[in-house]
Amino acid sequence: MSVSLATGADPDPLVVSGWSVASPYGLGAEAFTEGVRGNREAVRPGDGAADLGPYERAGRIPDFDVRAVLGRKGTRAMDRATALAVATAGMLLEQAGPGLAQDHPEAVGMVLGTGHGSVQSIMDFTRDSLTGEKPFHVDPALFPNTVMNRAAGQSAIWHTLRGPNTTVAGGALTGLLALNYAARLLRQRHCEAVLCGAVEEFSTERAWLEYRGRTGGPHRQPAGPLGESCALFLLEPLSRARAHGRTAHAAPAGARFIAFTDPERAGEAVARAVTEALKEADVRPEDVELLVPSDSGGPLGAREDAALARIFGEHRPPRLRLRRLTGDCGAASASLQLAAALTAEADRPVLVTSVDPDGQTGAVVLRTAVR
Repeated sequence: MSVSLATGADPDPLVVSGWSVASPYGLGAEAFTEGVRGNREAVRPGDGAADLGPYERAGRIPDFDVRAVLGRKGTRAMDRATALAVATAGMLLEQAGPGLAQDHPEAVGMVLGTGHGSVQSIMDFTRDSLTGEKPFHVDPALFPNTVMNRAAGQSAIWHTLRGPNTTVAGGALTGLLALNYAARLLRQRHCEAVLCGAVEEFSTERAWLEYRGRTGGPHRQPAGPLGESCALFLLEPLSRARAHGRTAHAAPAGARFIAFTDPERAGEAVARAVTEALKEADVRPEDVELLVPSDSGGPLGAREDAALARIFGEHRPPRLRLRRLTGDCGAASASLQLAAALTAEADRPVLVTSVDPDGQTGAVVLRTAVR
């Protein structure tokens, strides 16, 4: 299910007028762009300072210290996922200009995707309640970190965003779902601009959960290295972006999400999602300049690749494979794919696809040359 993103006959289409990333390449869109364009691998071996669990390498954001980036005030009990979201939102708001959040804070919403929130915080808090002298002998300051909407809520409070605030969780598709939800808020006039995207932290606890889930479940997936990131986009009508002097980097033109119950039929779901998203965007397969697939590997990744090959046939647009560079960023994967699509600066439409082993797939068409 998705709201229409078609821009063909829309005199005031929704556009991405700003974006920022905290990635294994470092903080900011510039570092991410340089890394992706240079095809540079950002997955690194452990350095002894961090426990990578069952993995030997991980795509961790280098030298990210919460207090060094955000200051000491209000960060004593802040978990890593929340800190990444707050920092990335700050970079995006600085890029957009001071008027975005200060003039009409109630007009700016936030849609932030996540996997579980902070897995480390949830497990630490639960452990303290079981091992303490009494179950209620826990640090109450840490409890907010255990709820899924902590990162979205704290980001809005920190940056004084008083519009709609929503947390989305949808596995690997989360970033695409967050973009779609943000478009719905704007189309229904619940706000005038939205910061949307997703965040995922790396922790030893998440590493073990992901590893056990991939290698021990009925639908085993490659136990490749994990990554962490936060990618956020400013979505608003084109007229508003122009009125405030912001550049339209891309326009979401079509989106579709399809569920499947049998992993063997994942390829059919991908093909249907892509076909319907292209139709909604009024884009032919031969018009697509770049594909950014989820690149999940294993049987699921092979079915995604095969579905794309059937649709595009001899056209064969190049594919930007991000996961091998940054690691599996979980719920932030699709948002990072969207950011990678923006780094390409394509003249013709770009297609971003994602497929999740829990039984859902999605496709989004971006027009990156917005007039």
